[in-house]
Amino acid sequence: MKIVLIFVSTLDGKVTKWGDPHVQTWSSQKDHDYFQKTWNDSQIIIMGSNTFNIEPPKLSKDHILIVMTTHLSDYKNKEVLGQVEFTNEAPKALISRLREARYERVLVVGGPHISTSFLKDGLIDELWLTIEPKIFGLGGNFVIEEKLDISLHLDGYEKVNKQGTLILRYTIIK
Repeated sequence: MKIVLIFVSTLDGKVTKWGDPHVQTWSSQKDHDYFQKTWNDSQIIIMGSNTFNIEPPKLSKDHILIVMTTHLSDYKNKEVLGQVEFTNEAPKALISRLREARYERVLVVGGPHISTSFLKDGLIDELWLTIEPKIFGLGGNFVIEEKLDISLHLDGYEKVNKQGTLILRYTIIK
């Protein structure tokens, strides 16, 4: 099973514009299209509850959305059998459960707490990153301040528009 972390960032590494969590307000149409295709092609999608709360995604029978939260009782009425589930499992336990189900690919999306916890536990196999030609100075990072030492290998990249938006694919070196 391949576990992919996907993000969009500015040149200065910001994933939010001045704290506004709505990425679609500043990222390019090419990134939106890429993200939507990746989302649609994924069997399992993992996100944190903050990301889910910002803009709950449209549900589909084509994949299962797993939302990680420490407040399960707040989401019991939002579960949809076979489409969206909420869990307080640790990342390692969740991935172990998903490996047993033999999924081909798991997509990890969302905020810095989820990405940091999966990276820290060594669970991410690939990082797919869109870099938008913008600089915000202030905004969120895609990991929280935590001691990490992760090496990557660039597998490929593509310039997708005239402005210079780049889509990069990295493998995590383990």
